[in-house]
Amino acid sequence: MAEFLDWPFFNRDHATFAGEFRGWVKSAVPDLIDHADVDGSCRKLVAELGRSGWLEYACPDHRTDGSHDVRTLCLAREILAYESGLADFAFAMQGLGSGPIALFGHHALKERYLPPVRHGRHIAAFALSEPECGSDVAAISTSVTQDGPDHVRIEGTKTWISNGGIADFYVVFARSGEGPGAKGLSAFVVDADTPGLSISERINVMAPHPLATLRFDACRVPVTNRLGAAGAGFKVAMATLDIFRTTVGAAALGLARRALDEALSRASSRRLFGTPLGELQLTQAALAEMATAVEASALLIYRAAWAKHSGKARITREAAMAKLFATDSAQGVIDRAVQIFGGSGVKTGSKVEELYREVRALRIYEGASEVQKIIIAREMLRGAVL
Repeated sequence: MAEFLDWPFFNRDHATFAGEFRGWVKSAVPDLIDHADVDGSCRKLVAELGRSGWLEYACPDHRTDGSHDVRTLCLAREILAYESGLADFAFAMQGLGSGPIALFGHHALKERYLPPVRHGRHIAAFALSEPECGSDVAAISTSVTQDGPDHVRIEGTKTWISNGGIADFYVVFARSGEGPGAKGLSAFVVDADTPGLSISERINVMAPHPLATLRFDACRVPVTNRLGAAGAGFKVAMATLDIFRTTVGAAALGLARRALDEALSRASSRRLFGTPLGELQLTQAALAEMATAVEASALLIYRAAWAKHSGKARITREAAMAKLFATDSAQGVIDRAVQIFGGSGVKTGSKVEELYREVRALRIYEGASEVQKIIIAREMLRGAVL
């Protein structure tokens, strides 16, 4: 990674951060993870990330305007994912779950919810997806209706919710009816212990992370917990994803970079037909293609992060390109690493086997690869002169 930090996307502070954070991750993270206790591991990771001050990069101070340095977020996720997909998850979800509050919450909401997240005392979650609605946010059916002058009631189901079951609060998007489709959504902060909110299912996936289905039955929430204006939920969701979508690509980059390093080590030490595996031309071709994919992904990711820093209001196209290319490329890089390892690459417990399981979901969540292609094409057509 060191050579990437010389790119003009970064300044000296980024190099300092990367060096210090990488050192902390290598020394602290392995002891915090127990794959037999995923929930407990996430709680430990969040607590230690907060105690050590690293969550301040994911969750802005409640006294600020809520802006994030996406370059630092990307560096953090790349470094964490290189070491552990679960550690990256714990960090990233603190940012995604608190991001809407940082960007759109009024002062009292920021003051109440952001400091505990920032210090690792509370776990945040972002509740957008539904059983019949994932990437198509405009199709949300969970409803919110007025219940007296000071409260609303939320009814419906959310699923595939990261940190579901362990979060202290959820940012929930629901149909409030100010207009059709995306124009009629609102966002609310809902405490996990609110009557009417329950966990109806814990979801097990091939790379275990805390995931759940949430059920809202006449869940009564104060109107003051709304983020932004009534009907502004789509704006809240898209502005948040505009920041964090690029960082999904950075997580994929970290996984891919680890796979490349593992493959290089294997190619240097393994002998085949009386010669080091790395001396075979087919192995060299694979390594060259893997390295090129890693560098190309890094360029797209940090170009998008730099564009956000430079004051571009929306980086929808740049973020979609970064996520699409980096996640799809990481899948290919890791697959090649498994191939270089041969039989030991599919052995449970090997690092490349873990990477193979970890990377797959990144091509789906926060907008599947196919959805990113639609976003990119629409952005291009919008700017085209017809």
